[in-house]
Amino acid sequence: MATIISFECSKCGEKFSPQPAPTICPKDGGPLYVRYDLAEIRRLTTRDAVNNGPKSMWRYSAVLPDAEPVTLGEGFTPMLPSRKYPNLFIKDEGLNPTGSFKARGMSAAITMAGHYGLKKLAAPSAGNAGGALAAYAAAAGLDAYVFMPKDVPIANRLEVEAAGAQLTLVDGLIGDCGRMVAERKAKECWFDMSTLKEPFRVEGKKTMGYEVAEQLAWTLPDAILYPTGGGVGLIGMWKAFEEMEELGWIERGQRPKMICVQVDGCAPIPKALQNGEAVSTMWPGARTLAAGLRVPKAYGDFIILDIARKSRGTAIAVSDDAIMDGVKEMASTEGIFPAPEGGAALAAYKQLLESGFLNESDKVVLFNTGSGYKYLDVFAKYWGVEVFAQPMKLPASRNIGGIIGPY
Repeated sequence: MATIISFECSKCGEKFSPQPAPTICPKDGGPLYVRYDLAEIRRLTTRDAVNNGPKSMWRYSAVLPDAEPVTLGEGFTPMLPSRKYPNLFIKDEGLNPTGSFKARGMSAAITMAGHYGLKKLAAPSAGNAGGALAAYAAAAGLDAYVFMPKDVPIANRLEVEAAGAQLTLVDGLIGDCGRMVAERKAKECWFDMSTLKEPFRVEGKKTMGYEVAEQLAWTLPDAILYPTGGGVGLIGMWKAFEEMEELGWIERGQRPKMICVQVDGCAPIPKALQNGEAVSTMWPGARTLAAGLRVPKAYGDFIILDIARKSRGTAIAVSDDAIMDGVKEMASTEGIFPAPEGGAALAAYKQLLESGFLNESDKVVLFNTGSGYKYLDVFAKYWGVEVFAQPMKLPASRNIGGIIGPY
């Protein structure tokens, strides 16, 4: 595992010496990056050593903080070639513990929270991050406090409560939840685990970039389509590509176009990119059935926009109807039942093919960030399926000696 040599501000670039429980830059509030001595890691470690690691994200321990992991087996998810679209690969993050990519970030963040001796952790969540925080805090024996919009998918609410976390449902959006955490954290002695308010969720999410490279024989695709709410995964992968170049694990100059996928009911990143703005503006009246994309203004929006531009990528918004068509298409043609966010990525891929921004010859990795099984109530409502409209009636019991068959 790697020794942290500094924390670097993503805004001003100032470096800070290693410290317990880092949050954000004290000067400008910029998210902090964890920095290691990559030259030393390159001298001591080869990428082939990854093969000796566990079948989880901790196989990349050489570039993760030196602490005893709190792990539930997250990461090393399959990347499956599409059965319909040539050169398209689907990275299925729905197979992570807690059913989404959020498990990666929380594994790393909770690992370091325990390492620093923190006891009470709090975070706002659009759904899946809250469930991951609750699960990993339970595994680590820490207290978790989760704030969610009251209309989150029922699975997100139930998993938080089942894991023993303290859940507060908020009449508002994730920004309102974040404000409540900020207002109460000092009094309650909570450590704020919000998106980009601590640096280690990025470290967990960056392992997606390492896996993409490893699963493509240490090459990178032409483009990555990523459903983007808070954008930690996008930011983490870009950091991973930078590190791998420094380590000599991939060739320089081969980074993919990073494509940010949002929804037309909440599209601050596409709007800012189109208008040539360095940061986004708060999206009014954010609405979408894809809970993870209902983020009116990401804390790291300036980083997301910078990555899209540097990578020659783009940002695209799709409709809720296109999302649901994408869910059905992925399930029926690929055998993957995706979260709405995964359906959004497939809808965006098809639109970018039609526009000519992408070609079928381009090698593209599409991220499905969660399992569709966590959104059954959302799908049922959209498709007009009555769930338990009538009381369930179990078949009458017949004592026939356990025989199975028609009778």
